Amino acid sequence: MAPVCVPTARETCLPDPGKGVVLITRPLQTAAETARRVAALGFSPLVAPVLETTLYQARLPEPDRVQALLLTSANAIAALSAKFHHLPVFAVGNATAAAAKAAGFPLVTSAAGNATDLAGLVRRLCDPDRGSLLFPGAARLAVDIAKPLREAGFRVMRRVVYRTDPVAALPALAQAALAAGGVTAALFFSPASARAFGTLLRATLPPTCVASVEAMAISAAVAAALAPLPWQRIRVASLPNQDAMMALLT
Repeated sequence: MAPVCVPTARETCLPDPGKGVVLITRPLQTAAETARRVAALGFSPLVAPVLETTLYQARLPEPDRVQALLLTSANAIAALSAKFHHLPVFAVGNATAAAAKAAGFPLVTSAAGNATDLAGLVRRLCDPDRGSLLFPGAARLAVDIAKPLREAGFRVMRRVVYRTDPVAALPALAQAALAAGGVTAALFFSPASARAFGTLLRATLPPTCVASVEAMAISAAVAAALAPLPWQRIRVASLPNQDAMMALLT
């Protein structure tokens, strides 16, 4: 397995490339599993977050008022205390589902897709008459799953428990790897991360430094956000989940 490179305060060398260096732009809270999976494929993962997560102290309802929890990101899990652990969790994808299980939620079902798939799963398995749905999420949402569920008769309690913002600069190790032409591929899991990467890159390096890099996008919306940069090519996962993203590397 190739080594996992995570940015630190003292970055002095590039990772052993193995089959190639893969840049992982996810926030640190969600990047670890992706890095392990990239390393298992023989690549050298270079974790270079372009977004950082800030948690809010949100006022959440009592669990006895809640039928189930809706998770579109693992970032929301830290806001849920142990008193919610007995509730069913419906997660947007397998990575978020795995994070919920690791955090102590035993009743987890994955939609293995995107927000639309998650809303469909909830409509099939939940009953509007059995109680409210709690949706802890970000301050800004790419897709608001509350709207279609409310239209289907559910009461959805949306609570803002975190926000994501661009980091101040690309990690120095990522800058060095890109400048040296040492990056094989870069993984992008949201339009926000794609846009943030473009802004941060232009602030420090010529955009042509990605001309030999394959950009791998989890969706067409992410690919569109990546399009302004001169990538070698942009590839889109067949499904909007981490398994499909890993398949792009094989």
